[in-house]
Amino acid sequence: MSDNNQENQINQPVNEDWNSPEQPNVKERNLTANPGDRISDQPQSTEDKAQQLAVDDVPDITGDRITVPTYFVVDEPNGEKKALHHVKDAEEISDVIRQARLDENGNRIW
Repeated sequence: MSDNNQENQINQPVNEDWNSPEQPNVKERNLTANPGDRISDQPQSTEDKAQQLAVDDVPDITGDRITVPTYFVVDEPNGEKKALHHVKDAEEISDVIRQARLDENGNRIW
């Protein structure tokens, strides 16, 4: 083991101005990889949410072109529709998918 600590240091570039007055504050920065991952502060109807796309016609790792909705609209047991955000509500979306069943004709029943 070397007594010289500089040999073992890893130097990474750092933006020294990250918190300077010239830099946008956290609320103004796009902190997500996809703009569709952000949740609007403004109230929106379920219909409006259903039209939003997180990813639109973009190649995935296999080269297939994919489209991902920002919200997945599901039916509640009381008959109402609920918009689940693809990131924030991912666990609930998984639960809904696990509950899906097929009828005798092969149609999906939720």
